[in-house]
Amino acid sequence: MFETLSDRLQAAFQRLSAKGRLEETDVDEAMKEVRRALLESDVNFKVVKDFIARVRETAIGQDVMRSLTPAQMVVKIVHDELITLLGEAAPLLRAPKAPTIYMLVGLQGAGKTTMVAKLGLQLKRTGQSPLLVAADIYRPAAIHQLETLGKQLNIPVYSEGTKSSPVTICQNALARAAELRSQTVILDTAGRLHIDETMMDELVQIKAQVNPTEVLLVVDAMTGQDAVRVAETFNTQVGITGVILTKVDGDARGGAALSVRTVTGVPIKLMGTGEKPDALEPFYPDRLASRILGMGDVMTLIERAQEEYDVDQAKAMEKKIRTATFDLEDFLSQLQMVKKLGPLQQIMEMIPGMGQAMRQHDVKVEEDDLKHIEAIIRSMTPKERHRPEIIDSSRRRRIAKGSGVTTQEVNMLLNQFKQMQKMMKQMGGWDGKGKPPRHIRSMMNMFR
Repeated sequence: MFETLSDRLQAAFQRLSAKGRLEETDVDEAMKEVRRALLESDVNFKVVKDFIARVRETAIGQDVMRSLTPAQMVVKIVHDELITLLGEAAPLLRAPKAPTIYMLVGLQGAGKTTMVAKLGLQLKRTGQSPLLVAADIYRPAAIHQLETLGKQLNIPVYSEGTKSSPVTICQNALARAAELRSQTVILDTAGRLHIDETMMDELVQIKAQVNPTEVLLVVDAMTGQDAVRVAETFNTQVGITGVILTKVDGDARGGAALSVRTVTGVPIKLMGTGEKPDALEPFYPDRLASRILGMGDVMTLIERAQEEYDVDQAKAMEKKIRTATFDLEDFLSQLQMVKKLGPLQQIMEMIPGMGQAMRQHDVKVEEDDLKHIEAIIRSMTPKERHRPEIIDSSRRRRIAKGSGVTTQEVNMLLNQFKQMQKMMKQMGGWDGKGKPPRHIRSMMNMFR
């Protein structure tokens, strides 16, 4: 989402780093670039003005100017101010007595119904038993959508169709939650294409009757400043306790994320990072600030990996690598695990410096590349996967035909895998006993 903003900010900081010492004029010039980058990213004008003033005041201080690395100090100041701008991490509140009630509100098209299911899945994975409530009677498709998602995720959905009023549906849903002993109730309320008085009155009535633990506004990050105006209106008329940003994986400029906290005073609690049901992340301001400045987001990457991490499988894979017996079957299983972590381009962006480097060299990671590799390996026999050295020209032609690729692509994959195996042997220098080579042992002894 912050691709353009990230590139512009890093370009400004690179010009600063080219100077040995900073003058006040250098800081002012850099701040002009930062201001322009933020405004072009659709960040609220007042927010930008205050942000630049705070950064400049700190950056021209004596401690920064006399520092040995003044440019790095300015980057740190911007990083800290971005965290201040985004607010503190605010986890979802829990009711002291079950059930906890989350009331999701927002305009039609923001992804509210899908978000209800995503939130339900996240809570289910933490051991809770959620109940989803279809209270949008004005859009029958929303009821059907939520029922379908609930069935797919094995989460119960309470619905009365379109005959009852939303207030009655929500009240009856609480009684049903008591019967099911559901610890959490998530209300999918009606949205409109625009804000109207009837919509707001209905939401106020539901809030008064069910007394939700949280009123969460779902906003589309792609709408920029419109999202901020929507948040202001909902907060004034209904009263919201948190914001959920959706579609942050899209080609958005990021202005909503950088403005909504300051303008409304309401924290961002969650981010929807993709279309899949599990594409939902807690909002961490420090991690997002690091992404914006091209520092990556290693913590989120680690957390995603841990969710898919199988200890026994990892130990077996470690042994295969250590004993140089890693084959194409193992490579295929590792590819499948990587795919579970999320879109490949998104994963690469989380590695510090990788996103900017890929954009500078116009390198794009396509999901189709993984599909082609997977198709090639699946077109091999088990024996060929375990012993790729037996794959001669006739076998390569058969594999290419079976996977729908060219023979050259099969050759390329086999050559790359061969290089990978060589690298693994060099790292270990194994003789079949799993003993590291002399140069590796020497390095290990240095740290003992």
